[in-house]
Amino acid sequence: ALQGDFEEHAHVLNRLSVEVREVRTAADLNGLTGLIIPGGESTTITRLLAACDLMEPLRRRIDDGFAVMGTCAGAIVLAQYAAGLDRPGVERMAISVRRNAFGRQRDSFETDIDIPGIAGGPVHAVFIRAPVIERVDPPAEVLASLPDGRIVAARQGHMIALAFHPELTPDTRVHAYFLRVVDASVGAAPEGVAHRA
Repeated sequence: ALQGDFEEHAHVLNRLSVEVREVRTAADLNGLTGLIIPGGESTTITRLLAACDLMEPLRRRIDDGFAVMGTCAGAIVLAQYAAGLDRPGVERMAISVRRNAFGRQRDSFETDIDIPGIAGGPVHAVFIRAPVIERVDPPAEVLASLPDGRIVAARQGHMIALAFHPELTPDTRVHAYFLRVVDASVGAAPEGVAHRA
């Protein structure tokens, strides 16, 4: 909750009966089983993660299997390489991301995409000054692409990167999918890592 549309994610999670905590300090991570890094401004988020001493604790938690979903700017922050980012992000996901790949604000768009593992038909995706995932290296894998082949969603075990904003539609299925990833990561967590109550 350092910057970006974290409140919109909280509303979706509340609709799914999930207890939500806004994270602004390393202590706020204690007891959590998953985290969403929201859309916003990726350079601002990375600066604030460093300034609030959250970067290293978050990296350690992810290395221990902590489930994280990054949406839009959050995907940039998770990526091992992000073109044009002026400082390191979390850098834990084996993907390469290009910022503002679709153009400026006026080039924002919406479309339907199929995501394996999410039943019920295509997901309506909102792209706002969105990045594109240019490369996905093992163990990461492509989750979804646009018809022209541009990758807009990827997963690496307990990490999900989305180039779009699932929190800006009434559809809760993407967040429900992430909660299944959280549950799976909690079940596989090493001793000493917090489990969901």
